[in-house]
Amino acid sequence: MRGYFRNTILNKDKLLQSYIIGLAIGDGNLSNPNGRATRLRITCDKKYPLLIKRIANSLKALLPINKVSIVNRKENCVDVSIFSNHLEKLLGWKAENGSKMAQKVSIPSWIKQKNEYKISCLKGLIETDGSIYSDRNYKMMMFTTIINKLAKDFYGMIVSLGFNPHIYRIERKTNIYNFNKQIEYNIRLSKNVLKFLDLVRPEKS
Repeated sequence: MRGYFRNTILNKDKLLQSYIIGLAIGDGNLSNPNGRATRLRITCDKKYPLLIKRIANSLKALLPINKVSIVNRKENCVDVSIFSNHLEKLLGWKAENGSKMAQKVSIPSWIKQKNEYKISCLKGLIETDGSIYSDRNYKMMMFTTIINKLAKDFYGMIVSLGFNPHIYRIERKTNIYNFNKQIEYNIRLSKNVLKFLDLVRPEKS
């Protein structure tokens, strides 16, 4: 149990870190249930068993002496989780400060400074909050978020790699009385998608 609660070894591999940051920003959640260490939970659909394995292996590589847990949920998904007091500093947001939306989570600046880090982070983001589909026999890639800064970061990283995505701002009504309207941002790539997927290589492709 000691490996859960002390500042243990953190792998300094920036490619690995940028990938996990992408996963965590996409479908991750921070909490501190025991008051002693932060827990990162990354949720993944059971229809992607290879991705679940990759997430677990990546977390184990990041924190090699900490335990990785895979817990089934009632829905058709699992939570892959790990405890460490390195996590808040690495990810850039805090367990106690509310949702990722409330904290306006975005991509760390160091990731945006190198293409290899951007590619690794995009891989994690697409594998969690992205989708790859066919429209009239053409491959499409879509990433969806309600965080404005994250949408701009995602869009900017793809543009910097030489691709031409489009960003759409959609107003979602959360109830029939039109209160609490929520803005959703969709970033779609419809040209040179196969080239992009060959570069990023997300598990969902």
